[in-house]
Order: sequence, then C-alpha cells, then structure tokens
Amino acid sequence: MKTERSRVFAETYQRYLADIRQIDFLAKAAILGVVEENGALLIPLYDKSYTFTAEGIAESKALTPALQVMICKYILSCPAELPVSEGELVTYREFKDAGPLISFFTTNTNKTLEAAFTGNTEALRRRALAIGGKTRSSDVYDLSLEFHAFPRIPVYLNFNDRDDTFPAGCSILYRSSAALFLDMECLAMTGTLLTGKLIGGGSDVP
Repeated sequence: MKTERSRVFAETYQRYLADIRQIDFLAKAAILGVVEENGALLIPLYDKSYTFTAEGIAESKALTPALQVMICKYILSCPAELPVSEGELVTYREFKDAGPLISFFTTNTNKTLEAAFTGNTEALRRRALAIGGKTRSSDVYDLSLEFHAFPRIPVYLNFNDRDDTFPAGCSILYRSSAALFLDMECLAMTGTLLTGKLIGGGSDVP
C-alpha cells in the first residue's frame, strides 16, 4: 500500500513539474512569500528550505514523493494576489473539502501527539523550538505554539496535558486562507509532517 502511494505521488510530481514549466513560476515569489534567486525559488518548509528550478527540486533525491508534491502544489496553487487577510483560525475539519481526510488527519496528528507527549509537555516545547516553532501566550492551554509550514501557511498547535479530570488534548489550527495555497490532501500532509518532526526527531515523512 505504501509503495503504491509513493508511486502515485511520484507520478503526480512529474505531472506537476510539467504544469509548472508552462507558467512563469518565478513571478509568483512575492505572493508565495519566498525568495527568487538565480532562476530559482527558495521555498521554506518548516525548518528546511528547498530550491526549485524549472528542472525540479534540487534536493528531490532526499525527499519523499509526498514532499515533492507538496512543494509543487504550493507553487501551482498560488493565487493571483494575496488575500486581504489571513482569515480566521479554523480546524482542519472546518475546511470545505476536508471531509474525506478528517479521520486520517485527526489520527495522524492530534491523537498521535496526545499519545506521544502526555505527561511531557516540556519535551513537546523543546522539540517545537528545535524545529523553528515559537511559543504563544495562552491562558487556556498548557502550551501554545506557532509554526510555518510554508511562508503563507502558519500552523498553530495547542496542547493541554492530562490532569485529574481530563486526558491530554491537542488541536492543530490553520488560517482559513490556507485553502488558497494548498489542496486538502497537501494541507493534511503539513499536519502529519509537523507531527513526524515533533515525535520523530525531525522526520520528513508526512
């Protein structure tokens, strides 16, 4: 199953590359929030940066096909202009087309993080800071964090540890404008990629 999934992503990557070559992708740098340099886009994805040219992603051999697809989709989905605002904070399930992937997202993000960091909020904080996350002030959560999947896609993680009454609880939020920059499958993978980085010491498998 995993091999088949990888094959599909690899084929999708090649198709997306062909699509990108038909557009002036370098002109999208400002809207995407990335740097254009020497005929390439320098695209940050969480704590790493990737170089995209007309030939593809320079670091592609070190990336899973899923990550290759995410980066291409970010370029292809670029809107004609920046939205007036980032929009309100929403959970993944609140996005219009998220329905088929809600269970996948919840199981592989919120529930995974709850299981991994119950009783160890400090470990979550340390891992988050190590991959570029920032703590946010909160009177509601034991730990509130902010990351950037891509420059225009901030990701917010709120975590409450277990207590005498409730089990640990974790939620991941996005700005509603994220739907302008990625489809729901790739947006879900920003959550699973973050989860992998937090529990796996920097894993890049979404």
